Amino acid sequence: MFSFFKKKFSSPPPTPADAPAASPATLAETPAAATAVPVAAAPAAPLPSGGLIGSALVIPIDIPEPAAVPPERQKWLDKLKAGLGKTASNISNVFTGQVIDEDLYEDLEAALLQADAGVAATEYVLKTLRDKVKATGVTHPVALKNILIATLTDMLTPLQKQLVIGQHTPTVIMVAGVNGAGKTTSIGKLTKHLIDSEAKVLLAAADTFRAAAREQLTVWADRNTVEIVSQDGGDPAAVSFDAVNAGKARGKDVVLIDTAGRLPTQLHLMEELKKIKRVIQKAEASAPHEVLLVIDGNTGQNAVTQVKAFDDALGLTGLIVTKLDGTAKGGVLAAIARERPIPVYFIGVGEKLEELETFNAREFAQALVV
Repeated sequence: MFSFFKKKFSSPPPTPADAPAASPATLAETPAAATAVPVAAAPAAPLPSGGLIGSALVIPIDIPEPAAVPPERQKWLDKLKAGLGKTASNISNVFTGQVIDEDLYEDLEAALLQADAGVAATEYVLKTLRDKVKATGVTHPVALKNILIATLTDMLTPLQKQLVIGQHTPTVIMVAGVNGAGKTTSIGKLTKHLIDSEAKVLLAAADTFRAAAREQLTVWADRNTVEIVSQDGGDPAAVSFDAVNAGKARGKDVVLIDTAGRLPTQLHLMEELKKIKRVIQKAEASAPHEVLLVIDGNTGQNAVTQVKAFDDALGLTGLIVTKLDGTAKGGVLAAIARERPIPVYFIGVGEKLEELETFNAREFAQALVV
């Protein structure tokens, strides 16, 4: 299992400029206060495991070159490429000719729009490609295809950011999203990764609006053997308040709060989300430390609308993009990068636990095109 999280040291490590590479450490059962924790031996070969920013846990985004990618990551990348295969085929077919001409640009514009890249991102890509062709003098479509991959990588790089766990004890993560986006399942997957690294997690069933939501989260809590705070028909803000206080009292590393799925047009429910955030801050002034939105990769430009609406209401810190398999077109991430560049912490390609992984701009650009 790919390791996402590393425990912070009891005191900050030396600065990277003077110090040897720090050995990774594992999460301990004790709270992450000022207690020293054991440090595991460093692996014999580089692995895509977490690192340290100051004294905080981080989720990695720097992926090794293809030759060094571990089998687990490569297997997941193959699934991502398969999921985006139709989009990649449509875009690749644009570059099968022998010359770079207006027909090629027009075909590429159509392919990007069909991939849900949106007008703003498509116009930006085409202008950048034209400028680079003019500056470099390239004449063969294959060379232009490589320029496209580099351009998409540059565009998506602002979305590539590390999720920090450990600067606060507990780290309070509020998760939102519309019904059907895979919100509760994503919480379950994230919980699995956390406990595999020995983090102590508390779940909060604040999705009291949807029938059976509490039961669904309880199943994930039982499967992962973690505690859950819930109330039968309770007020979502009250459940969240109790969960944060319980997380502090029980020395949890992370409190994950599942909020009600809702459409951004349901104004009364969006107001309830704002209330939950305000009440969380009464329990812990610095919380929530992360506000994540789960979006379905199949929803195209509607996903951009959701990101804007939830960001305006809550101030999003990150995204989880799910269901990038089968019918998903994938270009929506380019649209998000141009119109509302919220970091993408994770992307998912299926229902299995191992099918949620960290986002890497280069990998994703290649999956879209190659």
